[in-house]
Amino acid sequence: MDKENTQSLLRELPSVDRLLNTAMAVDMMLAYGRSLTVESLRASLDAARSSILSGKASYAPMNAVLVDDARLWLESYLAPTLQPVINGTGVIVHTNLGRAPLSAAARTAIEDAAKGYSTLEYDLPSGQRGSRTVHAEQLLTRLTEAEAALVVNNNAAAVLLMLTALCQGKEVIISRGQLVEIGGGFRIPDVMAQSGAKLVEVGTTNRTHLRDYANAITENTAAILVAHHSNYKIIGFSSEPTLAELAELAHEHNLPLLYDQGSGALLDSSPFGLEPEPTVLDGLSAGADMVAFSGDKLLGGPQAGILVGRQELIARLKKHPLARAVRVDKLCLAGLSATLTHYLTENAIEEIPVWRMIARPLTEIGSEADTWAARLQERGIRAEVVDGRSTVGGGSLPGTSLPSRVVAITVADPDQFASQLRQEKVPVIGRIQDGRFLIDPRTILPEQVEILLQSLVHCALA
Repeated sequence: MDKENTQSLLRELPSVDRLLNTAMAVDMMLAYGRSLTVESLRASLDAARSSILSGKASYAPMNAVLVDDARLWLESYLAPTLQPVINGTGVIVHTNLGRAPLSAAARTAIEDAAKGYSTLEYDLPSGQRGSRTVHAEQLLTRLTEAEAALVVNNNAAAVLLMLTALCQGKEVIISRGQLVEIGGGFRIPDVMAQSGAKLVEVGTTNRTHLRDYANAITENTAAILVAHHSNYKIIGFSSEPTLAELAELAHEHNLPLLYDQGSGALLDSSPFGLEPEPTVLDGLSAGADMVAFSGDKLLGGPQAGILVGRQELIARLKKHPLARAVRVDKLCLAGLSATLTHYLTENAIEEIPVWRMIARPLTEIGSEADTWAARLQERGIRAEVVDGRSTVGGGSLPGTSLPSRVVAITVADPDQFASQLRQEKVPVIGRIQDGRFLIDPRTILPEQVEILLQSLVHCALA
């Protein structure tokens, strides 16, 4: 295209003001406001101008096209980056996909707390200011038999607060085999360093003896810390003292035993075919003076860090300035309280999605997988049901898995198929194995089944 024709096409492009007077643009201003609408129209005109200058366009787009492009720009710009997905991976507590889905009661409690005012820091009997730390504390002490409890915004914050309030400027003894790195590259030694406590490493990676701890105790020792092997496993020639043995040693020297339990298990996992996971109550029963754990792993609630233990120690944490920096909001406290209530009323396995998925019978999973495969086959899609394995995930029960029955879909390009599914209105996340795309029914929520099947058909036949 010669320069004269190019300039002619550029002159045909309308002004922003002219586009603003179109009916479509007026509707956009009502929906998105004038400022964003003007920005989107400018972006649309810039794109058209670039297309003409590069020689890709042989005519100037009509006003309606320009405004529609602006609308698409706005929708894309304002689309939430945090959005629901369908988890077909078989990883129950999937950290990258938001960890634990909440129960219906927890979601209702969060909505009730969000839509109006609440007694977050208000004491109804006295009509005076109250404390947010009381919420969920009674439920936690009842469930764990601890003297006191405190909720903060995640377990890393719980460990940081615990060490800062109790050990700052002094030594904390920990086994070298427990200097773990958690998700996102955060390491226990780094958290300890931020607390102002001095890390004293004892033993070796695979073997630490009780005498190693005893020999490391000095007049500057503030506590013994134990970090549960929640996201890794040491096997073979390995050993370490039990919590009870460490508690006895710590108490002989008037030191607290601090336990980072991590997963937040309140139920025994072994009846469901998993390896036994130490529960929070196990840690306290063994003599730990304070236990820190997550709210959104095996507990199955919202993200939170929970501390339970001796009254005098929890009181020191509550009074520490850092406690305000890591405190939780009303939405977390509402969801956590509702989740804990499921345990008290003994219906956690039926109501909390994480435990419902863990406890789901293999025969039920297989039957559902057969139904899905048959429906896909009816549409001409190559699908079959094969044996698979589900994992708990989220840094819990490493190396263990549950038998499952998964739907295996054969397509020409499984990577492209997976990419298409991620672009659906409700993205579908699965896994590719042996050249096939797999969906594990264990982690599909009941209300998502029809959306899932529609997306699989749409992308397979595209």
